[in-house]
Amino acid sequence: MTWKREPRTWTAIAGVLLLWASAFAGIRAGLRLTPAGAPGLDGYGPGELALLRFGTASTVLALYALATRMRLPARADLPRIGLAGFLGISIYHVALNFGEVTVQAGAASLLISAAPVFTALLSAMFLHERLTRIGWGGILLAFAGVSLIALSGGKGLRFTPGALLILLSAAVAAVFSILSKQDLRRYAAIEFTSYAIWAGTLPMLVFLPGLVRQAPQAAPAATLAVVYLGIFPAAIAYVLWNYALARMPAGLLSSFLYLSPVIASLIAWVWLREVPTPLTVLGGGIAIAGVIVVQTRGHARGQG
Repeated sequence: MTWKREPRTWTAIAGVLLLWASAFAGIRAGLRLTPAGAPGLDGYGPGELALLRFGTASTVLALYALATRMRLPARADLPRIGLAGFLGISIYHVALNFGEVTVQAGAASLLISAAPVFTALLSAMFLHERLTRIGWGGILLAFAGVSLIALSGGKGLRFTPGALLILLSAAVAAVFSILSKQDLRRYAAIEFTSYAIWAGTLPMLVFLPGLVRQAPQAAPAATLAVVYLGIFPAAIAYVLWNYALARMPAGLLSSFLYLSPVIASLIAWVWLREVPTPLTVLGGGIAIAGVIVVQTRGHARGQG
């Protein structure tokens, strides 16, 4: 496919990066960090957080669908949409939430950064998208930059069993992008996003009894953090992501995710006054350089 570098596409990508960069802090803010049954207000369990987040996103998208009389998907497309929602929403977010309970932020950002590599490999296999050798070099350069950011916390990297869950999240995120690509040829981004999020929220209903118990005891700040996650990094960001995915190769789009840790560091600097270390600045510069290489020299000619 051919694609044009349109301002709307770049705006969508910028919105996705800003919103998804804030999601990691939002998840930590909404998680229950004290043992179950301990006195005092706290947040939600990993599964309950995922249900509240995507229950909120589903409600927002359902209201939009009713207001605009959104069409329903074709029956023949339901199995693929259901699989995309189950992998990209249910599995991805539940695994990520459980993983973030025990995995340090630096290790988490490094593991989730495997997603663009998985996406590039799957895109070559199933979508016939090809990165040049220079493009693969850019991906490795960006990954090296993210590695430096992960190490810049000063505590090194400590991988717990939850690391496997985050690596699983990276893998299913890549599959989600590949599955989405075909349906985005027939459905608008807002339509496909709604279908996928609704499908992905249904399996999370297994956490409903726990959510009913935890909601009255949760701190208001934790609940607001999860509602924020549902409206912005979920509903809005996924629409923007799918809008961009419909207009550019999946492998190239996924390379922008290497900028997420860089933006997260900037957000922490401005919002939380966490001054980035020299290693963070160096890693951020390398990650940005890698993404620029992928975007300018990474796509094989004639491949879109």
